[in-house]
Amino acid sequence: MISKAFKATVLGSIILFSNCKEEQKTDQQSMTENILLQEWTGPYQGVPAFDQMNVADVKEAVEKGMELQLQEIDAIANNTEAPTFENTIVAMESAGKTLDRVFTYYGILSSNRSTPEFRAVQAELAPKLSEFRSKISQNEKLFQRIKTVYEASQNNPLEPQEQRVVELTYKQFEMNGANLDAEKKKRYAEINKELSTLYTQFSNNVLHDEENYVTYLTKDQLGGLSDGFIKSAAKIASDKGKDGMYAITNTRSSMDPFLTYSTERELRKQVWENYYSRGDNGDEYDNNQIIAQILRLRKERVGLLGYDNYAQWRLQDRMAKNPENAMDLMLKVWPAATARVKEEVADMQAVANELGDDITIEPWDYRYYAEKVRKKKYDLDSDEVKQYLQLDKLTEAMFFVAGEIFNYKFTPVEEGSVPVFHEDVKVWEVTDKDSGKHIGLWYLDPYAREGKRSGAWATTYRSSTTFEGPTNVLASNNSNFVKPAPGEAVLVSWDDATTFFHEFGHALHFFAADVKYPTLQGGVRDYTEFQSQLLERWLSTDKVINQFLVHHETGEPIPAALVEKIKNAATFNQGFGTTEYLASALMDMELHLADPTNIDIDTFERETLDELGMPKELPMRHRTPHFGHVFSGEGYATAYYGYMWADVLTSDASEAFKEAPDGFYDKDVAEKLVTYLFAPRNAMDPAEAYRLFRGRDAKIEALMRDRGFPVPKN
Repeated sequence: MISKAFKATVLGSIILFSNCKEEQKTDQQSMTENILLQEWTGPYQGVPAFDQMNVADVKEAVEKGMELQLQEIDAIANNTEAPTFENTIVAMESAGKTLDRVFTYYGILSSNRSTPEFRAVQAELAPKLSEFRSKISQNEKLFQRIKTVYEASQNNPLEPQEQRVVELTYKQFEMNGANLDAEKKKRYAEINKELSTLYTQFSNNVLHDEENYVTYLTKDQLGGLSDGFIKSAAKIASDKGKDGMYAITNTRSSMDPFLTYSTERELRKQVWENYYSRGDNGDEYDNNQIIAQILRLRKERVGLLGYDNYAQWRLQDRMAKNPENAMDLMLKVWPAATARVKEEVADMQAVANELGDDITIEPWDYRYYAEKVRKKKYDLDSDEVKQYLQLDKLTEAMFFVAGEIFNYKFTPVEEGSVPVFHEDVKVWEVTDKDSGKHIGLWYLDPYAREGKRSGAWATTYRSSTTFEGPTNVLASNNSNFVKPAPGEAVLVSWDDATTFFHEFGHALHFFAADVKYPTLQGGVRDYTEFQSQLLERWLSTDKVINQFLVHHETGEPIPAALVEKIKNAATFNQGFGTTEYLASALMDMELHLADPTNIDIDTFERETLDELGMPKELPMRHRTPHFGHVFSGEGYATAYYGYMWADVLTSDASEAFKEAPDGFYDKDVAEKLVTYLFAPRNAMDPAEAYRLFRGRDAKIEALMRDRGFPVPKN
């Protein structure tokens, strides 16, 4: 999908229609008949017609959208008037609405409702979309106009947001080869085309393994599992034609609780191996060769621009600035994290020995025995906590926080008044609590299902801008909770509740945006996770705990003693959580710093982990063959470290709230939070924005304190 950050490089201003009446008629017919191309109608400034989208319309809609886009770009590039901010940059910001609409539907069909039919279309379109993007990024006339405006702005700066959008647009073109000679531009475009196909293959291979590696249990294999989990597993199995059995699907939301509670060690091993072998099964869906080719092509492409490696190119416009700074941060935390893992494993092995379990802790044992250690050390049972974590109540809790910090009110819209793409999706209107001013709509798609990619994410169907008049925001959150049996509450783990708040933080970032131009809605990857990570902290505040954590059967509030146990165990298992994440982040960077000429991915992964001293008792959070953040596209490539970079900011900002008179609900700190950290999006430099909020740069010591690690003296 075309990212918001790239939008400014692909949008024009004026649609040029063909002089041929027959072609004009065809254009008009396709625009009228293909729902994906049509302007959104209905309430709330128009909404996507999700209930009418059809895979059969995708190819035509994308191709027509690209055609119109290129006509728009040509109109800007061939403008005979001298280049100005208005006739070049604003023109680019203004257009592209047709293709934008198409890609809203495309994103849903790709992430939420994928089918074999759509994947075939996606594979066919991937190289065409790459060619389309190259035609824009390598349009010499267009770039010269942008360059003229950029150079003029260096001598006579524009208004802050105008200056920012000019600089971001120029930098995006420069980073994508606009200054290359004709021969290098040609090769650059060829590489992008090859990569687009490889990214699609990678994603579809992972999705295949998620859908096809299902573990079915019989009734005598359910030891340790909760009633709610068993009922859900039974329903999933029944839906798959396996009545009387119980299905453990190959997704984190199913795998994680099974590994935590199942008493069946051999089945734990099977489920673990299924999950961590996605994309690595030595068959036609194996991703290892695809990854090797991606790495070779990425290195060749940035070499055309004069960079030694992909990481140098990618990080130049991030907060870290270069791979050395990113590696420095990670390697400062790594020793403390792995040292904590050794302590955790020793505790688990001691518990296993006490129970008479004749085992040595293996990766499929970590969650199971960690839970027993948690009970022993803190008298804290995760399943007991789960009884108070209902999805509906957590949703109410998020609305409460949004009201307290952002002054937002969430009201359910009447069912059927806003089209949705699945019956599970619900919609709320977002307004200002005091004035009643409409801000936007929030869509929630909470449950796992076949054809939906794993994990949790947030996205926008329409962002807020003001340069053509105010627009409202259409934002969504997407999760993969296991859908309960009818009449049962959706109970989630503390980690899943934290993730739910995290993704809602992204949605609030969308709603709070106060920017003029679409390009400024984009984000700096090692900064945009900060706002959502920060929102996680409100889950454990007393106001949320005391009001919204109630027992799903009795309605009784969570006992104070249990809350105290949760807080006492706040840094429990941080060795596991930090190490599994850092291993993936370090692997991402090491892969892109290495010479990929004859790289063997499996060997490289194993040897790199050995060199790092990776504990054998746990895996990377995302093993390389299914590391979609990095190899299904380029959004997080050499940027997965960004979660930790952002978490330094998060920990430091949390201390600002802790130091305030009213803690996390302090109005003065909350106002600064919204003004400097949420509203600007990418309208100002992130480091400057953070300093305006905190009065200084963030400090790594806050992160170490947060995780219960030793704080370095220097």
